[in-house]
Amino acid sequence: MVAAQTATAKNEKRGISGSTLKIIALVTMLIDHIGAVILQTMLFADISANFNPDGSVKHNALYITYTVMRAIGRIAFPLFIFLLVEGLMHTTSRWKYLLRMLVFSVLSEVPFDLALTLTQKNILEKKFFEFGYQNVFFTLTVGLLTITLIDWLWKSKLFITFQIILSAGFCVGGFLLAEFLRTDYGGMGVLAIAVAYFLRRWKMASVTGAVAVLTAMSLTEACAFIDLLPVAFYNGKRGLNFKWAFYIFYPLHLFILGLIKFIIF
Repeated sequence: MVAAQTATAKNEKRGISGSTLKIIALVTMLIDHIGAVILQTMLFADISANFNPDGSVKHNALYITYTVMRAIGRIAFPLFIFLLVEGLMHTTSRWKYLLRMLVFSVLSEVPFDLALTLTQKNILEKKFFEFGYQNVFFTLTVGLLTITLIDWLWKSKLFITFQIILSAGFCVGGFLLAEFLRTDYGGMGVLAIAVAYFLRRWKMASVTGAVAVLTAMSLTEACAFIDLLPVAFYNGKRGLNFKWAFYIFYPLHLFILGLIKFIIF
């Protein structure tokens, strides 16, 4: 009996925890943002060295490195989607979860704009916001709201016909809201979250569905199919508890990259 319990405990420890998936997502996101903020700025800093007379990019070492880093970065978002759905299923308070996501969406906007949308001239003119493009936390927040409403709906006692119609309505509403706010990944990002939610009982299908939706938006997103490998070993455990470190990392690393861009370029 004791031996059987010990074997069961060992089996439960095998695999990849949620915190490991989160670390993979954070590292690949960091690589992506270094490429998007620093290397892309370097590309545009010397037009003659990095661009042909017709405006096309020269395939030099800098451009190849930039391309590879952005490809690696495609790994991050589907993992965040997978973890978002897992978080919804296991959180003790869905509305606190949603509020936390919204708060960090707002807190991350200035660092996001500093790193990715504002120029040195904008900063010197004391312009710190750019409302034409919002950070991915907003996409995740809209997606979380969408699947929270859908999950509540499917637990209600409404006829299944109404559940299907209203679920489609919530998806369309989330899609349009993300497009209106001009969030990173936009409405397709919210749709990918919804698909991952509907397929949540089969983790491989959940990730495959999300990546397929994103790939329909851009073929480069197909790089994220590699996410199937770590997710296949996901053991359903939370792992290390560094929830707040995850939330803080996003605006912090963008702020640091934005400062580097501002100082150097």
